[in-house]
Amino acid sequence: MEKLRSVEEFEELQDRLVSDQDPSAPTIVIPAGTCGQASGANDLIRVAKRELLDRGLTDKIRVRITGCHGFCEAEPSVLVEPSGIFYPKLDVAKMVRIVEAVRDNQVLEDLLYVDAATGKRVEKQCDIPFFKSQVRTILARNEKVDPIRIYSFIGNGGYSALIKVLAKDTPRWVIEEIKSSGLRGRGGAGFPTGAKWELLGNQQNGQGKFLVCNADEGDPGAYMDRSVLEGNPHSIIEGMLIGGYATAANEGVIYVRNEYPLAIKHLVIALRQSRELGLLGKDILGTGFSFDIKLVRGAGAFVCGEETALMQSIEGKMGEPRQRPPFPIEKGIDGKPTAINNVETWANVPVIIADGAAQFARIGTNGNTGTKIFSLVGKIRNTGLVEVPMGITIEKVVTDVGGGAPGKAKIKAVQTGGPSGGCIPVERFDLPIDYDSLTEAGSIMGSGGMIVMDETTCMVDVAKYFMNFLKDESCGKCFTCRKGIQRMHEILEDVSDGKGTYDRLDLLEELASVVKDTTMCGLGQTASNPVLSTLRYFRDEYIEHIEKHHCPAGVCKALITYSINDNCTGCTLCAKTCSEGAISGTKKQRHVIDADQCIRCGACVTVCKFDAIEVT
Repeated sequence: MEKLRSVEEFEELQDRLVSDQDPSAPTIVIPAGTCGQASGANDLIRVAKRELLDRGLTDKIRVRITGCHGFCEAEPSVLVEPSGIFYPKLDVAKMVRIVEAVRDNQVLEDLLYVDAATGKRVEKQCDIPFFKSQVRTILARNEKVDPIRIYSFIGNGGYSALIKVLAKDTPRWVIEEIKSSGLRGRGGAGFPTGAKWELLGNQQNGQGKFLVCNADEGDPGAYMDRSVLEGNPHSIIEGMLIGGYATAANEGVIYVRNEYPLAIKHLVIALRQSRELGLLGKDILGTGFSFDIKLVRGAGAFVCGEETALMQSIEGKMGEPRQRPPFPIEKGIDGKPTAINNVETWANVPVIIADGAAQFARIGTNGNTGTKIFSLVGKIRNTGLVEVPMGITIEKVVTDVGGGAPGKAKIKAVQTGGPSGGCIPVERFDLPIDYDSLTEAGSIMGSGGMIVMDETTCMVDVAKYFMNFLKDESCGKCFTCRKGIQRMHEILEDVSDGKGTYDRLDLLEELASVVKDTTMCGLGQTASNPVLSTLRYFRDEYIEHIEKHHCPAGVCKALITYSINDNCTGCTLCAKTCSEGAISGTKKQRHVIDADQCIRCGACVTVCKFDAIEVT
């Protein structure tokens, strides 16, 4: 790879790469992010390449290996371009058939996606309800780019935004574009990105400045940043280069948790390729602009998502928050001015510069512009990553994109914002998804986790789960955070065990407010949201646990009993499944559960085909 020494050389390379492309050439696109690989995408890749070689089709049909496309429920899948045909949930035998079909310009009707709502097969990806209801500006680029080949990124317009910025030669113009776009930090707090960059740009420091990409994604069920890093790492590098030019920063850090091996692998390759091509380092493309990025691996501490704890970790210290002021903009890593944005924020920067701030601001609502990526998981038909306009309602995301409930149980609530977010009931699903509305409802935007819950979910148990997570992840520096979260968890345990009282319920609410108001960092200040929101919207469930010693969702083991009704056919499947031997009975006769031996694991409910197991 020969180093480019001028903007003109880059433009010549890009023109050549674009002209070499044939948009009409049949291309088999295989998403191979972590979710795809876990489902068998690597086998599809191996078979596709083998079949093309064996059949002599390598000069007629192309294969592109990409990151995640978002529809994780359908993995492993294949997208055929340029026709847009989508084949979900494949195996190696089906992959052989797809290669033949692409060769013969045919569509395999029996392998197409089936719309659960209509029962009809859908041929094109863009017509599938999951994709049709989205506005994909970041995730759509994953489909076009091979993440480990920089020429693939450049051939699809990559680094054009950087070239545009270098040609303008006006750092102030870049900051004004970001401010005009209305982009707010996608990491959770929603601070205006342009204002943050302006503050950093105004800092006078002869020793240099830092830009940081916070990829320490620790929310259970959230994997938006991971998928962008895996699928399009150069978009992050380009965004940071633009930020470095605008703010006169000369050093960048991508802080990614070590549990993301594929993201780290792709980042290491992307950083190496960018340096070799002359897009990172000193005197980039002969313009005199110098900026380099290093990769720092985090140990997976949830608190390191907080910016001051993150900086401590980058410096090799224990990841603990520190008092502010001074703010990172004034005194950050190694005492130098530092600005921190998350993965999705950096990925939006090249889009804004390339398409213009006005175009970006047309999407979303006033004060909440652009799109937001959410990981839609839980009791929902279509799980995966969704990219939607800011301001869309929860109802549209859950119903139109997510496809609603997967079974008979009705959807009950959505939890947004990760462990520190709140639970929003179905009655408030008309709520627009933006920073201010979610805060008013008792939740937060967070990094973009969205967990859907149905009637089989106990809200007391949900609050207990997140308190257990947060008490383990608290750094312990604040006494009210360290002991307050622990005590909240203990009270919730008592309620779920049938030992709760009204006095303790009042204490729980008071304690949650104290933790919220007296802790130092964002972890402690938002840790009470799961408790306060469930008390606000689902207090009747707490009361039922306390008054009637009953869990309406049938989740809290101490408050439920399993029994077998007249639907039992004596198939013996439940008895064979029970690890404790608590179920007895002869074949073709109604069985019985010994309540003293039953550990309430629910295995019998899972295997019973006749709705014969009752939970009361």
